[in-house]
Amino acid sequence: MEFIEGEMDELKGDTLPFGYTGYIRKKISFMIISSILLFLLLIYSIAVGAASVSFSDVVAALLGYDVGNISTIVWNIRLPRALAAIVSGIGLSVAGVALQSILRNPLGSPYTLGISHAAAFGAAFSVIVLGSGTMRSTGADAVMLNNPYMTTAVAFIFSMIATFILIAIAKYRNASPEVMILTGVALASLFTAGTMFLQYFADDVQLAAVVFWTFGDVGRADWGDLGILTAIVVPSMLYFLINRWNYNAIDAGDETARGLGVNVEKVRLWGMLVASLMTAFIVAFLGVIGFVGLVCPHMARRFVGDEQRFLLPASCLTGGLLLLGADTAARLMLAPHELPVAILTAFMGAPLFLYLLIRGYQH
Repeated sequence: MEFIEGEMDELKGDTLPFGYTGYIRKKISFMIISSILLFLLLIYSIAVGAASVSFSDVVAALLGYDVGNISTIVWNIRLPRALAAIVSGIGLSVAGVALQSILRNPLGSPYTLGISHAAAFGAAFSVIVLGSGTMRSTGADAVMLNNPYMTTAVAFIFSMIATFILIAIAKYRNASPEVMILTGVALASLFTAGTMFLQYFADDVQLAAVVFWTFGDVGRADWGDLGILTAIVVPSMLYFLINRWNYNAIDAGDETARGLGVNVEKVRLWGMLVASLMTAFIVAFLGVIGFVGLVCPHMARRFVGDEQRFLLPASCLTGGLLLLGADTAARLMLAPHELPVAILTAFMGAPLFLYLLIRGYQH
């Protein structure tokens, strides 16, 4: 990797070809435009809802001016929800990019590989059996986590079980992308069956609460949950950015990566660990939100290509945009009722997943 970076440094010292600078400028322009759109969507998402708020009042409330009840609506309800959508969208998307590169599988994501289902089973096991959560029969707080650390730890343990099974299958005769996805389907079915087993022995209140909780919804996040999610997602994102050259080398093949000095097994194991940890935290606090990790990296690739130094930040932006946009649409479609955002992401992601399976995708 030092050799590649040295080559890049030497190239920077010379005059770059016009075509290359235009190529880079196009990628940077996409990220700048995406950042502007994300900021505008954030303001719009805060302004719309059961009680409409003007854009000027939103800006005034965000700047700290006293605008009566609007300040309460903005700071206590809509802003933490919108930021939770952005942070979890970034986390799921960057986990999808990492898994697709680590496993060299364009269909890889925490949801399609069964990692999200494993984390959901672990969280449900912790809440129902270990008593780490309080059950309620109605409302957005169907399950209140009394001990989020235990819930997340158990979710992480089960997501790691799924991860190690995937790594073992990947190393077995260089399993094809289709085999990996079928393994993910099997794992998802296994852990879904486990969750159903727990639900069967739950009482009415527990059953209603757990079923409602499994619907991925960013609306249940408060400032405390948002702080914990941010504390996990940001360092994880930085970890993947630091290892971007290693992922570029693995994209070229394991033998090529080893020839460039990359410890493929170590990079793959730690990448899977970090992606699973991030997924476990998001699932423990927000429930299962599918297909964001699959769709967003492919959307970003259409504009910035496969190079990780551009693909990772671009996927973060598209992940934040997609989940925040989906959550805003979910709040407005059947207003004053609100749909869990996972329903919309599934409607958007399932067709793309079928398209990739039928037509194939060259990574």
